[in-house]
Amino acid sequence: MAIILKNLSIVIYMLHSFVSAQIFTTLKHTHLIRNYTNLIMEDSKSQCDVLKKSLSEWSFSTPKLLLLPIDKVESNYIRRNVIGAVFSKVSPTPLKHKISLVSYSKDALINILDMDPSITESEDFTEFVSGNLVLSSSVPLAHRYGGHQFGTWAMQLGDGRAHLLGEYINNKGEHWELQLKGSGMTPYSRDGDGRAVLRSSIREFLCSEAMHYLGVPTSRAAALVVSNDPVLRDQFYNGFPELEKAAVVLRLAPTWFRFGSLELLARQGEVTTLKILTDFIIQEHFPSINPLDEDRYLQMFDEVSHKTLQLVAQWQGVGFTHGVLNTDNMSLLSVTIDYGPFGYLDAYHERYIPNNSDKEGRYCYGRQPEIVIWNLEKLARALSVLLNQERTGQLMEMVKNLQKHANDKLSVVFRKKLGLTTDQPGDLQLTQQLLNLMQETSTDFTMGFCQLGEVQLEHILEPEHTKEKWALETLKKAKTFQTFIEAYKKRIALEPELTESKRQALMKANNPRYVLRQWMAQSAIKKAENYDFSEVNLLLKVLQTPFSYQEEAEEMSYSSPPPCWARHIKVSCSS
Repeated sequence: MAIILKNLSIVIYMLHSFVSAQIFTTLKHTHLIRNYTNLIMEDSKSQCDVLKKSLSEWSFSTPKLLLLPIDKVESNYIRRNVIGAVFSKVSPTPLKHKISLVSYSKDALINILDMDPSITESEDFTEFVSGNLVLSSSVPLAHRYGGHQFGTWAMQLGDGRAHLLGEYINNKGEHWELQLKGSGMTPYSRDGDGRAVLRSSIREFLCSEAMHYLGVPTSRAAALVVSNDPVLRDQFYNGFPELEKAAVVLRLAPTWFRFGSLELLARQGEVTTLKILTDFIIQEHFPSINPLDEDRYLQMFDEVSHKTLQLVAQWQGVGFTHGVLNTDNMSLLSVTIDYGPFGYLDAYHERYIPNNSDKEGRYCYGRQPEIVIWNLEKLARALSVLLNQERTGQLMEMVKNLQKHANDKLSVVFRKKLGLTTDQPGDLQLTQQLLNLMQETSTDFTMGFCQLGEVQLEHILEPEHTKEKWALETLKKAKTFQTFIEAYKKRIALEPELTESKRQALMKANNPRYVLRQWMAQSAIKKAENYDFSEVNLLLKVLQTPFSYQEEAEEMSYSSPPPCWARHIKVSCSS
């Protein structure tokens, strides 16, 4: 089977340049791709039953992305306006000086990549993650896309420091694309050097994994390496650049296609390529949609919009602020991608801005649902290029309903955070009442909800029952706290079967005790800059069980009030 597949892959690869845009969407071609995919999956299942202990035993699946239009120019020079292509072929730029493995996700290696953790002990693995070792089964690519950045169309962007190594189909039949971030220049680097620095790479590595364990759809991070290769960065764009260590993250996602993937083609008038790509994405990643249905683009938007609104509701629920919600940073599969100047709420404030570059607060915590809707409108405009007038009208009607859907999903998330189980009128208003009290008193968002679920409501006004609950004690200073508690009790009374113990259990299950706060990440980064990766690995361990009390985490004060110096931490788009 493996030999047959290898030969089949070669034939299909050679035929790629002869496959026209029209053939791609015919019934015959669709069935070819489906049968081809089934063969690959069968082969994957037979080959991956045993965890691989060496990269010589592991390989990428046949590169289906090469069926999409590829840039004919293979010269890797920057500031090049690419036309009519979805990808450019380009290899990573090798790192040169003292490459070290910082950390790896055991879960991602075992349960996504079918790798035995012992594989990390080999020099080949470190070289692979750094981009220095390109496997024979890999055809590295850089993706061409555009996007709206801070509300303005930014034209061609693309993977300026990332290389897509290939796709892997694991023994569960799951498709995962492996990408290196920080692996060197591509045709889309513009004036950048194609590198990422250690501080931002640690943040992405840890937060990708933390979000997964919080139950939030996300890209994953398999491993992180650091090098002594110097990278010059002006972190706060204030005219004081410094040399920092280069780093590379091996990150994983079912696909790296994003809103901007379609936006650029629509904006450029590349309708044929837009249709090829959109049909490919539907075929590969939206199994519930018939790829021959005339309404497939409407169905795709409906699914993307609902899942994306669910995603932002989950962000709000854990106090996560992305920091750079440009359309090129939004996944078409509605997973969190491109971790940059993100942050989790400490003291609640709806105008919380983690990104020092976001001077206007466009991407503050409270505006995230609004901005996501704005971004979905831009996606709808891109898809409308493929629609007739009647279907475009239907699409715009769907856009009009996005705000209601967003409110519904937010209501569900915060209802669970309050330990409630049924939908009742006024739930969103009750949540807002609590958030207003948190903002009035600067109550810690994470521990405020957590501790509200640790005390019986009948005793919550009594000081002796809350004296060790620092966030709850802060919240109780609100003038109308008692009014809120009375409203909360009345709401609970609408659910006769909701006992106090059940409410507390539900709140514990839906309110984490530990999130990746800015100060925690910064503490780990400072140590890592001196080649002490102990706190990076401790945080990785703690954040894998964020809802449970952990002695090690308590010793590190991860659930205590943030230190005073935490309020002075700044992060920016520079990485």
